[in-house]
Amino acid sequence: MQSGLFGSFLLLFGVHICVAQVPEMLSPVEPTPVAERLSSFEQRLKDAQSSPLSNVKLEGIGPTVMSGRIVDIDANPLDPTEMYVAYASGGLWRSRTNGLSFESLFDEEASMVLGDIAVDWGRGEVIWIGTGENNSSRSSYAGTGIYRSLDHGKSWEHMGLTETHRIGRILIHPTDSQTVWVAALGALYSSSPHRGIYKTSDGGQTWTQTLFISDTAGVIDLILDPSNSDILYAAGWERDRRAWNFVEGGTGSGIWKSMDGGASWERLSAEGLPGGDTVGRIGLAIFPGNSQILYALVDNQARRPTDDEDEAPTLTRDALRSMNTETFLELEDEAVTGYLEENNFEFSAAEIRTMMEEGALEPVHLVWYVEDANRELFDTPVIGAEVYRSEDGGQSWARTHTNYLNRVYNSYGYYFGEIRVDPNNVDRIYILGVPFLTSDDGGESWASISGPSVHADHQALWINPSRPGHLINGNDGGLNITYDNGESWFKGNTPPVGQFYAIGVDDQIPYHVYGGLQDNGVWGGPHTYTESTGWHASGSYPYTWYLGGDGMQVEVDTRTNDIIYTGSQFGFYRRIETSTEERPLIRPRHQLGERPLRYNWQTPIHLSRHNQDVLYYGSNKLHRSFHRGDDWETLSGDLTRGGRRGDVPYGTLTTIDESPLRFGLLYVGSDDGLVHVSRDGGYTWGNITGDDWGELWVSRVEASNHELGRVYVTLNGYRWDHFVPYVYRSDDFGTTWEALDAGLPMEPVNVILEDPVNSSLLYVGTDHGLYVSLDGGTSFTAMQNGLPHAPVHDLKLQARRNHLLVGTHGRSIYRAEIAPLQKLTPEVIESPLKVFTLEEQRHSSNWGNRFVWWGDYSEPELEIAYWSGSMEQVTVEVTDEAGTLLRTLTDEAEQGINFLVYNLSVDEDAAAAMTQMDEGESLEAGENGVYYLPPGDYRIHFRIGDAEDTVPLRVNAPRR
Repeated sequence: MQSGLFGSFLLLFGVHICVAQVPEMLSPVEPTPVAERLSSFEQRLKDAQSSPLSNVKLEGIGPTVMSGRIVDIDANPLDPTEMYVAYASGGLWRSRTNGLSFESLFDEEASMVLGDIAVDWGRGEVIWIGTGENNSSRSSYAGTGIYRSLDHGKSWEHMGLTETHRIGRILIHPTDSQTVWVAALGALYSSSPHRGIYKTSDGGQTWTQTLFISDTAGVIDLILDPSNSDILYAAGWERDRRAWNFVEGGTGSGIWKSMDGGASWERLSAEGLPGGDTVGRIGLAIFPGNSQILYALVDNQARRPTDDEDEAPTLTRDALRSMNTETFLELEDEAVTGYLEENNFEFSAAEIRTMMEEGALEPVHLVWYVEDANRELFDTPVIGAEVYRSEDGGQSWARTHTNYLNRVYNSYGYYFGEIRVDPNNVDRIYILGVPFLTSDDGGESWASISGPSVHADHQALWINPSRPGHLINGNDGGLNITYDNGESWFKGNTPPVGQFYAIGVDDQIPYHVYGGLQDNGVWGGPHTYTESTGWHASGSYPYTWYLGGDGMQVEVDTRTNDIIYTGSQFGFYRRIETSTEERPLIRPRHQLGERPLRYNWQTPIHLSRHNQDVLYYGSNKLHRSFHRGDDWETLSGDLTRGGRRGDVPYGTLTTIDESPLRFGLLYVGSDDGLVHVSRDGGYTWGNITGDDWGELWVSRVEASNHELGRVYVTLNGYRWDHFVPYVYRSDDFGTTWEALDAGLPMEPVNVILEDPVNSSLLYVGTDHGLYVSLDGGTSFTAMQNGLPHAPVHDLKLQARRNHLLVGTHGRSIYRAEIAPLQKLTPEVIESPLKVFTLEEQRHSSNWGNRFVWWGDYSEPELEIAYWSGSMEQVTVEVTDEAGTLLRTLTDEAEQGINFLVYNLSVDEDAAAAMTQMDEGESLEAGENGVYYLPPGDYRIHFRIGDAEDTVPLRVNAPRR
């Protein structure tokens, strides 16, 4: 979502999309059964263990301070310094230090995207996790059911409910640990019977669906009467999301009550609550001191009634639709001016009249210029968030406030919906939305309790039952803790969490990595960053914040490294000149007489590698600027299927690439399944869409670094709940396509990257990991060492350093050294042994010594990469140029790439015979008693069975 009020207004009024009707999807795809996904995951684990790249390490490089979306918090009521925090796509974290430090607990399961957690604090601290995010946003991922841990998160057992997709709430019976209730929201983009309330009485061995509303209505919230465990309340929620539209409410939304421990349910007539098909998400709370008192936070999608005192406009869009030019020219200037000002036109009434008289404009064009799905949706605002109170166990309700709760939900109540009541004060309640609001008078009046370090979008709240004012708040920016009811806040963002949509790199030294994050703007910083709180002392965080809102794609002019092209949702991009701090808006605009351009949530941009003054920009058309975005030329007509009527931009371009081998060889892909190519700089276009691709989202087009006619395409079925991987390659500019998906698990594909050095090396990012092909796409293998099972949204390669950068939507950015991978030619892969070239080392007099007596010894560390064709023991001998043996090492090689770490030490016997080459002095040991190689030339000799290989090693003299 958006950061603060600016982002909210941007969503409401800044989006321009066409609302034309188009035919239904050409070749519909079916939702993927979760059983297939789980089976595929088990195979992926086996493949990862035997992967030839299992030793290639990925290291997290942040940033982390901005964190990401939290969905639930569960703290120990007897000792709240102990807590579990669940992130939407960043996994589960535990703190025993009141949020000062955390450990990760749920990185290796089939799904690390979470909807809710429940901890049985009083009986062994058993943890229950419901996977699949309970929000229904653009990047809310589906889960694989319920998991349980009996050992504080060290290990996990899958407990079923695989097809529920998304879990709204988990409740544990207060006196019977074997009884658990689960509120299942269900699939987001497809209908499904696996929704409602599930109950187990045997600790999750079996489940019974006790409440089913409909195939499109699940349960988002569930509360238990603390004085009577037989009484429960459930909030049903009907919603229908498509790639082009989101219906946020329906008749299936409402409140159900059970009087028999959740075995049966009755829908409450709920007198006083809104009803009908405009009721959206509902949050529930119950007051422990009097369980007849309930609160409900309702997303009311009904339109607000027009204020009778508001004067109706004299000229409306409906009137203009059917008006002819002659009638328009008879209108008073005052009426025309009023319409133009109301709709933010940049033309005067006189200018419009002149264009009408000259025949360059028709009245309906004044409608087209401003008409899009969002404008239609928000001409009359929705009622939005409402708080209701019941004092009779939910039989009747009354709204607590007289006025509208403006700017709490706006149009996106689906993203929020949490309400809490203070366990010790029936009139103190909290609601979570774009602001974090509290009321001390039962909801009649409200005040914000956010702070300067607290994110604007709020998702989770834990209230200390024993200490008033102690709150733990989870939001889109991580964790905040207060002990004075929001007067002051502590920020607990040490977990390395960050939800990146896209990343980019520059070429300065050290090079910087940039990226756009979900609701946390755009950040950039050095690739050498190591996660640490040491920056607290200097006050300078290594990464820099550049923009707010939802951060999107980033391109950097590497000629100077001081010009960054980036922006926020729906195509609001800027050129940021860091040396001058100028940041002009560079968004292409449609012309009067044209319908608005349609911009994707993640609008694609591309900076030409041939001339970095040339920038490409995708709406539903492709635009090009030769002047860094100062002006634009539209290169195409509509390159999509034409859009669909709805309130989500659709029929938009999603990906752009220009061949690194030829200027003007352009490829684009769209969200509705089309791929086009232009071989002449955008003047003509050819549709090269595969015959059986249907309307799958084109997640990436990638022009080859090696072959002019080669191009790769990945397709993503996430928005159809279809999780089959799709990767294609063409060697003839898209005339024919070959599928490249062997070895990829049932995971939607987000990105493909071809290595610029090794044409057989491909990198693929999916919704659950990173995969590499060593044979041009014939097969893929996992590369997961150090990388949790988080969604991989983007991949970039820093060519000078041979680094692969991995942008995840959950765990920030990772870096891998890929020089050894780039050397994996077919000849190397078929060989029994190959040792890769070593970098020269610089000798230091500090080796073996320490700066202070309580510190660690300084030791060199040389990582030697080698390929082994088998799993055997390796013998390694270090000799000087004369062949004198200085050190012998052994290593247990695995089939594939291996890394031997050598500390440049010399055996004591060999050291006794060595002298410094230029001074004739005896070799001295360090303070740690270890002898190290003096400056000189050496040989590193590897042997596996009968196979041998030798590489030189040079140790240079210390710098003077």
